[in-house]
Amino acid sequence: MYLHELKPAPGARKRRKRVGRGPGSGHGKTCGRGQKGQKARSGAPPPWFEGGQTPLHRRLPKKGFFHPKKVEYEIVNVKDLNRFEDDTVVTPELLESEGLVKDIDKKLVKILGDGELTKRLIVRAHKFSKSALQKIEAAGGKAEVI
Repeated sequence: MYLHELKPAPGARKRRKRVGRGPGSGHGKTCGRGQKGQKARSGAPPPWFEGGQTPLHRRLPKKGFFHPKKVEYEIVNVKDLNRFEDDTVVTPELLESEGLVKDIDKKLVKILGDGELTKRLIVRAHKFSKSALQKIEAAGGKAEVI
């Protein structure tokens, strides 16, 4: 195949509609716009214009607040860590592969102290609660902040 043999796929290129070229074309006189009225004129309003009525985007209430520097955490409780074997290094990647957290690319991982921990683990996360730290160390494990 050569450059001069390249052609677009059939139907990929559509010819523009040429209006106002006589009655035989099917698009003469009113050019497919019907008779009179605002939409027949040039400079007709955009399709979302509601005729002077307060537009929908202004009628609906504004809700919520966006904080650009807000830090969001994926939450994992210490009771959920009992599924791992002793001396396992628990990382955010391992938690994601196990289905305990969803999106470690956008959010950080925080370990909370709900429940009891019976396994000796090395847990690596971005943040720990005080009770989670106590329970991990009481079970003989180690908590490392990433």
